Amino acid sequence: MQGRSSFLIVANRLPVDRDGHAGWRRSPGGLVTAIAPVMQRRDGAWLGWHGAPDESLDPFDHDGMHLIPVPLSAAEVELYYEGFSNATLWPLYHDVVATPVYSRVLWDAYRTVNERFARAAADAAADGAVVWIQDYQLQLVPAMLRKLRPDLRIGFFLHIPFPPSELFTQLPWRREILEGLLGADLVGFQRPGGASNFIRLCRRQLGLQHQKHEIYRDGRVIRAEAFPISVDFGELDSLVREPHIVARAKEIRAELGDPEHVLLGVDRLDYTKGIGQRLKAFGELLADGAVNAGDAVFVQIATPSRERVEEYRRLRNDIELQVGRINGEQGLIGHQPVQYLHQSYERNELAALYLAADVMVVTPVRDGMNLVAKEYIACRHDLRGALVLSEFAGAADELRQAFLVNPYDVDGLKRAMIAGMRSTPHELARRMRSLRRRVATYNVDRWAGEFLQALETP
Repeated sequence: MQGRSSFLIVANRLPVDRDGHAGWRRSPGGLVTAIAPVMQRRDGAWLGWHGAPDESLDPFDHDGMHLIPVPLSAAEVELYYEGFSNATLWPLYHDVVATPVYSRVLWDAYRTVNERFARAAADAAADGAVVWIQDYQLQLVPAMLRKLRPDLRIGFFLHIPFPPSELFTQLPWRREILEGLLGADLVGFQRPGGASNFIRLCRRQLGLQHQKHEIYRDGRVIRAEAFPISVDFGELDSLVREPHIVARAKEIRAELGDPEHVLLGVDRLDYTKGIGQRLKAFGELLADGAVNAGDAVFVQIATPSRERVEEYRRLRNDIELQVGRINGEQGLIGHQPVQYLHQSYERNELAALYLAADVMVVTPVRDGMNLVAKEYIACRHDLRGALVLSEFAGAADELRQAFLVNPYDVDGLKRAMIAGMRSTPHELARRMRSLRRRVATYNVDRWAGEFLQALETP
């Protein structure tokens, strides 16, 4: 077993992207941000696809992490990743906001790739190692890995919502997914409701007995619990105190024309994020005269996402038409009320944007957690700023002092935006102080620590 790791992360993607000819850079995104520090402290290994199809790479080290690439063909990227993972599971698990695709060809590819990941993990893990499998793309891996390596301690964490029985039972391969997850010793979810849905489905679909958070199968005990993920509060809190970040935040406001109110949205361009709903609400505020076009700017960052999937191409067209309509009808010469940016931003620029924004608008129609909401809070050491947050984001369970909204209720969304813009500094500070206390206490270290402690405790 020499050269094998006693702690192994298994995820669809490695935590790095190619950086031109310079090699590799750490990837953006919540999963990498959350787990990379844990990896570095534990001196473990991370197993996943490196992002380029039809290419095999040897294991390599980057940024204090040992990385083990798993190859995928172009066909597998299309069928397993864009297909079953993101055209079947993603919409199904997000309340069927879009119609899921049920295809045996996509399922076969999903199963094949999960088998490859399981075999690679079995080869990479030392005797009695802890293996932590991540997210919806790899739900069959726990059972496959347990069959290959029954000596391992296996955990699984689902970063997106887990649907209720009424939706999950649409899936033709519902038993296989449940049985795959039951290969883990601990199955973690973002919200208690996800754990309850899973336990209920195991009883109804598989006839398994359970007691509270424990499910009993084949002489084993599988625990299913909620572990709400968080951010590195200390890192973000320190970052936004840097003089160059403070200066950049002021510069951003100046570039926007020094409006009275800056509203901000930061999302992947995804139909679950409620971007259209928030833009509709803001457009109506301008049309109603409740907000003057010269006094408020809405900055919407929409990071490119899954652009080969038709649903996402259609969404991009719809959003860009909506932005153009608002700016065409409500804009002034030299001033566009909506600044739409379909591009990715580095961490420093995002931190400056958070510091520049008076109102952070986070309105997913369904979201496992939403770390943008927590990042914004971690960046507001000045106790200014308002968070408008969808009650359908997992973060809403914890962030009760945000301005909570139903994103389908456009009038309610408009009221929340106005409240965020017009609240007194005292009221904003009262809310932000409470929000920061929660995020500082329940940070990413606590999330990972509590999950791993539960996994490693027999």
